[in-house]
Amino acid sequence: SDESDALFDVFAHRVIAAFARPCKIQIHVKDDEKVKNLRSQHPSSLKRNDSIDNDSEEDLLDVEDVGTSFAKTKNKLQPVREMVTSKQAASLKKEGYKLIGSHSAVKMCRWTKHQLRGRGGCYKHTFYGITSYQCMEATPSLACANKCVFCWRHHKNPVGREWRWKTDPPEFIVEQAIEKHIAMINEAKGIPGVIEERWHEAMTVRHCALSLVGEPIMYPNINQLLSELHNRNISTFLVTNAQFPEAIKTLVPVTQLYVSVDAPNQQDLERIDRPLFSDAWQRLGKSLDLLRAKRQRTVARLTIVKGYNEDDLDGYANLLLRGIPTLVEIKGVTFCGKSDASDLTMESCPWHHEIVQLSDSLCHKLNHKLRTASSSVTYGIASSHKHSVSVVLARHDQLCDTDGVWHTWIDYDKFHQLVRSGEPFDVHEYRAPTPAWALHGAQEEGFDPSDTRLYKKKS
Repeated sequence: SDESDALFDVFAHRVIAAFARPCKIQIHVKDDEKVKNLRSQHPSSLKRNDSIDNDSEEDLLDVEDVGTSFAKTKNKLQPVREMVTSKQAASLKKEGYKLIGSHSAVKMCRWTKHQLRGRGGCYKHTFYGITSYQCMEATPSLACANKCVFCWRHHKNPVGREWRWKTDPPEFIVEQAIEKHIAMINEAKGIPGVIEERWHEAMTVRHCALSLVGEPIMYPNINQLLSELHNRNISTFLVTNAQFPEAIKTLVPVTQLYVSVDAPNQQDLERIDRPLFSDAWQRLGKSLDLLRAKRQRTVARLTIVKGYNEDDLDGYANLLLRGIPTLVEIKGVTFCGKSDASDLTMESCPWHHEIVQLSDSLCHKLNHKLRTASSSVTYGIASSHKHSVSVVLARHDQLCDTDGVWHTWIDYDKFHQLVRSGEPFDVHEYRAPTPAWALHGAQEEGFDPSDTRLYKKKS
């Protein structure tokens, strides 16, 4: 750069002048603004020499330190690079991602399209009452600290253990995400079967699933981004891979905070998550410990992959005891096609009845451990969504009345009122009753009866 060249010219000129003098080799530095910056970064290398022009010690720099100083300063003068390379950007765009700035993205979820057509909502609609066609799936960080074998994005995104990229402001990310999401909703009007009333309502985003790809809490301004969404009356479902416990600790209230519990023990975690951190197991434990201090809804999410992480229920129960989350989601992995980054096949995907059986066994084991620990907390299977191969366990003390009525749904308007109040609040204050059709064991199997269920014809 021009600034680096100017600094080097000063350096070269002073080196030549210094070697021409019959005295201790030192460089006399003029009050050049660029070199002042270099001096301020390396004050320990400055020494006094009154024999040269009687200048102050701040104007002298030992020649043996100048090369190192110049190299470090030149590096600092380099522009901060963007997270996504042109090759990665092309790959992500090909898969339908709408990139935002230098490190964020939004993409339309297939369940948004389904519910726009009256063909059912996602498991969050069944479990928590979101409107799937008003939900925006996004991320403020395409980068992740894991390379999970079940990642449905096939590792087209960057990886990293710390934030070292250009940072876009949260207001820009939210504005662009909504704008690009609405543009996709506009395009969806041409899909056969779209219900016009729902299409118009979808122009107003009410929910944001911060789970698209990458690790959202890597983004340095995640709290400001969450507040920006809440200010627009958009609820937040934030999913973290439990590798950044300090970021979890400082999070502002989230509508629902997820921690991924991908394995029951260290060996399985390293095999399935392929983490970049050598202490990934310890980071998971710390993240679960921090859930206890959260007053809003927390979720431990288990993604079950047959042949990888389904056997050690005792290990899962021990981890859940550390966080005692409001909810435990247990979901069978979804096969997303073959990939060079993973050897998963359709055989890796559990059936719904297998997930129900595993959930029931885990619930009993967890409750036994809680009783042994003299805890008053107990869990029960509250809801299930067969289409997603998903089951949710919920705490009786937080989400179930004494008459046995589950309250896993969320009063979103009340949540936003509580956030705006600035006062502390907890789970009980924004819960809502779970409708009968959404309860586990209902004949609807988690499918909203107001929609029309379609079955594929078997060949």
